[in-house]
Amino acid sequence: MLIGAHVSPAGGPANAVTRGEERGATAIQIFNQNPRAWKPTFYSDEQIEAYHEAMIGSPVKALLIHAVYLLNAASDDPEIREKTLTSLAASLQAGDRLGAHAVVLHPGSAKTGEVGPAIARAGEVIAEALALSETCALHLENTAGAGGTLGRSFDELAQLIEAAGGNTRLGVCLDSCHLFASGYDIRTIDGLTETIDECEAKVGAGRLGSLHLNDSQTPLGSNRDRHANVGSGELGEDGCAAFLSEPRFESLPVVLETPGENRSGPTAEELAFCHELRARGLAARAAA
Repeated sequence: MLIGAHVSPAGGPANAVTRGEERGATAIQIFNQNPRAWKPTFYSDEQIEAYHEAMIGSPVKALLIHAVYLLNAASDDPEIREKTLTSLAASLQAGDRLGAHAVVLHPGSAKTGEVGPAIARAGEVIAEALALSETCALHLENTAGAGGTLGRSFDELAQLIEAAGGNTRLGVCLDSCHLFASGYDIRTIDGLTETIDECEAKVGAGRLGSLHLNDSQTPLGSNRDRHANVGSGELGEDGCAAFLSEPRFESLPVVLETPGENRSGPTAEELAFCHELRARGLAARAAA
């Protein structure tokens, strides 16, 4: 399991590798553009080369690119649709050049409209973006279920993949906080096992591609996306230990998006704690 953190790529993606190493990460996640602006970032050849050089011999083995939250692939507004397509395609193209493990996308929102047509619209945008890139995978992230957000259940994730044409580059990124907030009780080994069984049955075993580990500030089924530091929320240490020791997660990157101290993000100490919890979870599974 590659345990890592969301880090800043300020100054170029090579700096993100360094920031990951400083935290003891073996996986990193970045935004490849300003998360508050629509304008995509296009890395220069020199920045791409510096990134690949930084990765040589680095303990960081996987890069996730998180598409910014402004995107709404399900929007029925032509301007938002076009901006979303442009930004998502740019993220995937950056992933092509950087050799990223995947781009992670919040699929979008139906707002107050019908879910079925929104899923169809999102599928079209996703398919178009994939056609404008070459090799990078796209992982649809499950959501906490607030408002009209898409991807709150495995059924919806499966429908989104089908609406996008079932491209083999499509997968899912499971966020522990979002799972819990949308009603999946993953606080125990048995509860998590049942949840991942359902995921594989509905979405497909080969579609599970990446993970976000975040504890939840809010209770089961709250439909509120409020991240807490690992072990300090409603999932607790046991829930996070179960997540980190799930056998089907073994080869996947798991990235923390926790607030950290003073909202500065995941720290080296928190990542080290994750390794302790993973060992605890593996011991509990062996004793069961």
